Amino acid sequence: MLKVLIPTIMLLPTIWLSSSKWLWTTTTMNSFLIAFISLVWLKWDSETGWANSNTMLATDLLSTPLLVLTCWLLPLMILASQNHMRPEPITRQRFFIMLLTTLQILLIMAFGATELIMFYIMFEATLIPTLIIITRWGNQAERLNAGIYFLFYTLAGSLPLLVALMLLQQTTGTLSMLLFQYTKPILTAALGHKLWWAGCLIAFLVKMPLYGMHLWLPKAHVEAPVAGSMVLAAVLLKLGGYGMMRMMAMLDPLSNQLVYPFIILALWGVIMTGLVCLRQTDLKSLIAYSSVGHMGLVAGGILTQTVWGFTGAIILMIAHGLTSSALFCLANTSYERTHSRTMILARGMQMVMPLATAWWFVANLANLAMPPLPNLMGELMIITTLFDWSPWTIALTGAGTLITANYSLYMFLTSQRGPIPEHITNISPSHTREHLLMVLHLIPLFLLVLKPELIWGWCY
Repeated sequence: MLKVLIPTIMLLPTIWLSSSKWLWTTTTMNSFLIAFISLVWLKWDSETGWANSNTMLATDLLSTPLLVLTCWLLPLMILASQNHMRPEPITRQRFFIMLLTTLQILLIMAFGATELIMFYIMFEATLIPTLIIITRWGNQAERLNAGIYFLFYTLAGSLPLLVALMLLQQTTGTLSMLLFQYTKPILTAALGHKLWWAGCLIAFLVKMPLYGMHLWLPKAHVEAPVAGSMVLAAVLLKLGGYGMMRMMAMLDPLSNQLVYPFIILALWGVIMTGLVCLRQTDLKSLIAYSSVGHMGLVAGGILTQTVWGFTGAIILMIAHGLTSSALFCLANTSYERTHSRTMILARGMQMVMPLATAWWFVANLANLAMPPLPNLMGELMIITTLFDWSPWTIALTGAGTLITANYSLYMFLTSQRGPIPEHITNISPSHTREHLLMVLHLIPLFLLVLKPELIWGWCY
């Protein structure tokens, strides 16, 4: 753990000491080095389930894929932000990269924490850099409103979790994840225990977000700069899924009675957000709502509390992280040239940037879970485990899958096909940096097709 955490912390002074000419090159190379070092975590040889650095930080087969995804994303965010940050004063550029690096440090400590209270503190601390990125570097005046939504939705959901953790500490005497199997609280059908159960999960359901608690997400995504959208979609939503997986381990047997409304709400959300996507005119908003639908499937898989459900959830989280981040990068390349997120005003891009259209096509196929990509593996495992839980769910998951395919193709056709509007005929061609960015998003996705046990090996 420390072999990645310490170089990431050392990146902070590097940002301020680098010369302005080499700032972006130095930080990109250093963050890529950290990302490649983090791949060592995927080689798993521990027999105990946990590989400890110390008593506070450790990795296991559940946190490892998410840690690697977090480290992989920092260089991609820096690459994606270079163009729109260039006009800014050099001090602001340094501060921006410092916020991204701080966010990575907090996420590594959140995913690597073995104490629940440390996980909670890091979970909350990620709000601060994200909030500054959205409210300072967002595109429109509504970014302050989006920041307030983001902050208060997440905080309102998190306070019950803090109370629940304090009660757990009082009852069992420890909050260590390493000791969960020995210190599970004895839960009854009493109202107090049911409220405690809800308190443990509400924060994570808001973060994922579950349909009904999702209103902060489209606002935050639409107003955030490209790096903010990437980290929100790829990693911050996954904090919710990861936290749920950790907490579900000790919420038996009460979960069997209480998960019904949450699973139904999650699956209903898949259909409703899909229908919202079909009526969207804003490109970033469409991608954001699609994230709500995919995370609804993840929530459903986790709440079934089966090995298949957990495995499908972790696969879909990793695959969705790479796919949605790639889609936000593509939306940003279009926005930088047309200065509009409205799809009908930025259509016909195939004639102007044919290679970018190829990237759009592949990313959309990944979004609609085309075989043999990991997105399909994850969705199939979740749909299967939900069908086993209740055969009636196939109506919701099946309809959700069809609608997902519909809005993915709608997004591709509306943004890439059709006549070119007159106001965008004189635009700059795509850069090598943008193609590199897409390759670095999609190559891991295709490599996981060849060796999926890297992210689902924990279930064996």
